[in-house]
Amino acid sequence: MSLAGGVLTAVPARVADTAVWALLRAGDASALSRSDDEPPLTIPRDPGREAARRELSKGMYHENDPSLFQRGLNAFWDWVGELFGTASAATPGGTLGLVVVILVVLAALGALWWRLGTPRRAPVSSTALFDDRPRSAAEHRAAAEAQAAQGHWNQAVQERMRAIVRSLEERALLDARPGRTADEAAAEAGRALPSAADRLSAAARDFDDVTYGGRAATEQSYHRIAELDRALERTKPVLTSSAHSAAQNARQGAAE
Repeated sequence: MSLAGGVLTAVPARVADTAVWALLRAGDASALSRSDDEPPLTIPRDPGREAARRELSKGMYHENDPSLFQRGLNAFWDWVGELFGTASAATPGGTLGLVVVILVVLAALGALWWRLGTPRRAPVSSTALFDDRPRSAAEHRAAAEAQAAQGHWNQAVQERMRAIVRSLEERALLDARPGRTADEAAAEAGRALPSAADRLSAAARDFDDVTYGGRAATEQSYHRIAELDRALERTKPVLTSSAHSAAQNARQGAAE
């Protein structure tokens, strides 16, 4: 169907009929009574276009239109398709070559992730070891055992490291200083307990990896730090004055 002046073309019959009736209602009602020998009713181009626009903007003609989300999703996939097509055209081998390149990149990223693990923060110990109310070493040990019983190895390692540091503070081998980090505690404790210095440093690294590095603790790592905690309770400190006196006695004995 078409209207004089070319306003509507190829419009469905139902829509066209409705639009025509709207135009007729907008015109002279007396036109309906014209005789067959009178010229047909003509409508100017601009009023006809406006009447058709008003008619076609009604909701009854848009009931099956896609939603805003669907239109956005379609636009996104169209963009992805165009991007993929452009990349395929620029890659040797076309689509197959592009797929091979993507697989190689993913394999390289996976190998790097497996080899290096989760990136660690620097510095690793930027937060205080203790971040809540003061608790005794026994309380930290009990909390660590409770977490270990549930298989929460990250929390268990953290609580056991806090138990070690608190125990050394209770024995006066470390001064009770707020804001101390695990690395600082291990370095200071290693001077008083030189035989355990390496194990203390390893325990501090485990604490840092779990707390700041995004790594997951294991049952074995918890048992290592728990055994260190028990061993430190049996280890006697090497006091600076005692070590100095022993060194002097050794030099005197050698001189004699």
